[in-house]
Amino acid sequence: MTKDKFLRRFFALYIVLVLQNVISLAVNLADNIMLGAYSEQALAGAAAVNQVQFVYQQLLTAMGDGLVIFCSQYWGKRQTGPMKKIAVTAMHAALALAVILTAAASLYPYRVVSIFTTDAGIIQEGMRYLGIIRFTYLFFAVTQILLATLRSIEMVKVAFYLSISTFCINCGINYVLIYGRFGAPEMGTAGAAVGTLTARIIEVLILVLYIAKKERTIHLRPGDYLHQDVTLGKDYFRVCLPMLFVQGLWGVNTALQTVILGHMASNAIAANSVASTLFLLVKSMAVGASSSASVLIGQAIGRGNLAQTKAYALRLQKIFVLIGIVSGFILFFIRIPVLGLYDLSDETRDMANAFLIILSVVCVGMSYQMPTNNGIIRGGGNAMFVVKMDLVSIWMIVLPLSFYMAFVVKASPVIVVCCLNADQIFKCIPAFLEVNYGNWIRKLTRD
Repeated sequence: MTKDKFLRRFFALYIVLVLQNVISLAVNLADNIMLGAYSEQALAGAAAVNQVQFVYQQLLTAMGDGLVIFCSQYWGKRQTGPMKKIAVTAMHAALALAVILTAAASLYPYRVVSIFTTDAGIIQEGMRYLGIIRFTYLFFAVTQILLATLRSIEMVKVAFYLSISTFCINCGINYVLIYGRFGAPEMGTAGAAVGTLTARIIEVLILVLYIAKKERTIHLRPGDYLHQDVTLGKDYFRVCLPMLFVQGLWGVNTALQTVILGHMASNAIAANSVASTLFLLVKSMAVGASSSASVLIGQAIGRGNLAQTKAYALRLQKIFVLIGIVSGFILFFIRIPVLGLYDLSDETRDMANAFLIILSVVCVGMSYQMPTNNGIIRGGGNAMFVVKMDLVSIWMIVLPLSFYMAFVVKASPVIVVCCLNADQIFKCIPAFLEVNYGNWIRKLTRD
């Protein structure tokens, strides 16, 4: 494939995936802004609960990425039969996880929220939010796995349009129910949760209808999910389990940031929620690059063209560096106007601003290492490299250092945030060495 054709294929996937992710995260940003304008305590309560949602989302992402990596290699050979069977296994696993999480949130709501803070007011708001948001977990699992299945065959536009509908529905209901507009009850955090639940239900209905009417490649039908291929299922979990481990650890690491900051200062939860939500929005550029790279690398390996796979990896790394520089500048320059949309105390606003300046620098390193690790290396089949690197960097360096600085040294939240995000910079070196000098290419499909 020529360089121009490669770039066209990459950006055809990339642009749609970035826009879809931006709009999806814009729902969270809208929730944050509306709840932040309602009360800082409501914002903090919802933010605490959303840490659970974030860990859950990372696990679903791992299941979806495992599906895409495996299915992309079959798609490179245009073998659709095994793809359907892998999609079924991924759906069963995601639904099982959804049931477990919903049960935990239903049985132990106080314990779930109190992990993140000791503030009684924040815990109360969080429990109100969790009481409704827990019902979204099942619908969210179905949507994420179906979208991953479509992504493996390069059908990505539906995710973009779906995110637009979700955004509009969620924002409209939030505006009415959070503040009690047009005669509706003023529900605060509970209103935000109702908006999200309604949007998730409609999202699933639209997606299922679209697949039934338009999808003609794999021919997914409801009855397919009643059967499972044990052999392919084992192959899928062999690839997926290391990814689940990595994504789960990363999700827990991110949640622990809220735990650490929440036990340092009550307003640190709100400040971190504002900063991290905007950071995740800009991070969509790197997430889109990672997903696009995973598809292209998987297809190249599936065709058995290793020379082309290595050439793709070299081109992609250059693109990642450029994306990092651009995203860092964007985050730095939009932080002030976005912070102006929130009704925060001066101390909370200043803290969020400091967090965002740090994250602007973090963006550059993260935009290279994350798509290189998750898109190229993991897409190439070497998920264990990412597992080992995250174990060392997060659990042996970043978290011990952050706990030490927070609770022994009693450093400021700003210093602790620097420590919590340090791995996004130093993980660039092993990622670079592995892609350019390591043995990261693995063939996963059965001939």
